Formats: sequence, structure tokens, C-alpha cells
Amino acid sequence: MITLLTLAGVLLLVAGPFMIAQGVLGRRGVAHELTSQRIAFPATGLPAPLARYARSPVRTGIQARAYSELIADHVAQATGGRTYAEIAEECMGAGRGDQRLDRLRQTAFMGETLRGALLGAYQAWQVAALVTGLGALVMLIGAVFLVLAAHLR
Repeated sequence: MITLLTLAGVLLLVAGPFMIAQGVLGRRGVAHELTSQRIAFPATGLPAPLARYARSPVRTGIQARAYSELIADHVAQATGGRTYAEIAEECMGAGRGDQRLDRLRQTAFMGETLRGALLGAYQAWQVAALVTGLGALVMLIGAVFLVLAAHLR
């Protein structure tokens, strides 16, 4: 039992820092990708909940999520609250001859695609934070196992 606790403790103490490093690298990767896109919030015209981001570049998952909300607002305004699927269905019913609907469908598609990509960055940001936190927890459990094994000797 003592050998098993010691072995598990050592393995967890080795795995924890690796997990923390992967979480930190994950966040850096997301930040690098977002920064390379050179996305920035406009200086004016932001909804009140997003006003604190005025003129800020999008560099974090939190900011990516906020920018996705801005895109969602713009798409909803442009489409009258309709989704891409609803507009595409309307286009099919119109026989694909309505240029206004085609442009609206393209606007909805691009907006929802950009929004999805930004939400993906937000999710990756959150997963990286989870991995970092779990790494710290794994280290703590490993330390507890080692203390318990030493106490049982």
C-alpha cells in the first residue's frame, strides 16, 4: 500500500507540472492566433455591456467571446433576427433569383462563421484554464499521497 501511494504520488507530481505547462501553452497559442488576426473593437457604437472594450485588440478568449456577441448583434440587425438557416430556406423558396436575399444569406453565413470561430477560441481558452487548474489539483493530490505514504511508514 505504501509503495502504491508513493508511486501514485510521484506520478501525479510529475503529471501536474506537465498539465500546467500545456494549459499555459494553450492560452499562449490562443492569444497568438487572436493577436495575429488584428481584430479590434470599434471606438464607438458598442452596446453598453461591451463599452469597456472600446479600441481594445482581441487577445484573450474572454475578448473573443465579447466580440462574438458584437457580431451576433450586427448579424441580427442585418437579418431582422433571422438565422442563416432561415434565410437559406427563404432563398430556396425564392428560386435563388433574389439578389437581396442572396446578399443577406452571405452576410448571415459570414457573420455566423466568424462568430463560431471566435467562440471556438473562447472555448479553447477555457479548456486551457481547466487543464492548468487540473494540473495544480493533480500536484496537490500527489503531494497528499506522498505525505500519507510517509505517515504510514
